[in-house]
Amino acid sequence: MSAGKTIGVDLGGTKMALGVVDSGSDLLWESRERSSGHSEDSLVELLAREIDEARAAQPGIAAAGLGIPATIDRDRGVAISAVNLPIEDLPIRDLVSERIGLPVFVDNDANVAALAEHLYGAARGADNAVMLTIGTGIGGGLILGGEVYRGSTGAAAELGHVVIEMDGPRCQGNCPNRGCVEALASGTALGREGRAAAEREPESMLGRMDAEGREIDGRAVTEAALAGDPTAVGVFELIGGRLGVALASLANVFEPEAFVIGGGVIAAGDLLLEPAARELRERALPPMNRAPVLAAQLGADAGMIGAAAMARLELERERSAG
Repeated sequence: MSAGKTIGVDLGGTKMALGVVDSGSDLLWESRERSSGHSEDSLVELLAREIDEARAAQPGIAAAGLGIPATIDRDRGVAISAVNLPIEDLPIRDLVSERIGLPVFVDNDANVAALAEHLYGAARGADNAVMLTIGTGIGGGLILGGEVYRGSTGAAAELGHVVIEMDGPRCQGNCPNRGCVEALASGTALGREGRAAAEREPESMLGRMDAEGREIDGRAVTEAALAGDPTAVGVFELIGGRLGVALASLANVFEPEAFVIGGGVIAAGDLLLEPAARELRERALPPMNRAPVLAAQLGADAGMIGAAAMARLELERERSAG
């Protein structure tokens, strides 16, 4: 028996996207809210409120799936630790389920994005694929042997915390490490490098945007690069190259059929992917260096679609077992 409509929530470090998804990948209803600036309690209340709104708009929902940017204990439904949100040992599954009166299932946000791309997107048909989602931070998801790999408790595949520079900058948020690819190639890093480039090159488009009082963040750097500003394109060469260093290590470990890159920074397309693929080809061992580097096909919807699919699969598994 199909679970029918389910809710998928993609909770990011900056914003939250929530969608009602049919028994496949079609979004029937969606909403987007800011997630930054919340406490644990207010995040739970935000989730419950938005899910209730979705249920009012789309009756007959069977379950909700939460994609959380945190290490997850799946058996207990606990978000253990998040780098870019104030989450620590939060029993988010039970707290949200109690408020909404529906079954709730929890997974890492990049895991559910990888599941969506595996079922419906760029990694469809691949038994082994690696996904990185690049936004405020960098999340990771692994498809190994046709299944999402989650490790012993559900916390595996924190690929944004692969170190690419031993004595590099401190990683952001709650990560204790240095030189992580998240610190050097995330959307946050893109904005930081863009601001530095604007100061160095005041005559560039980025420099003019800065002089006009525009915030030089990842979106601004992307806009300038897509408009052909050589300074902004150079920033993407730097960020994409750093990403490619991490991909080379991941290729040597997992030998995936493909790398899938998603998240907001993928709006730059080949400006990001080409330098990443070049570093992968130059640095990884053959044949691992031949893995293609693909843009996620589901875009900003991958997290919602994947979280909803995860909830549907888990609910059907429970029904079959019980």
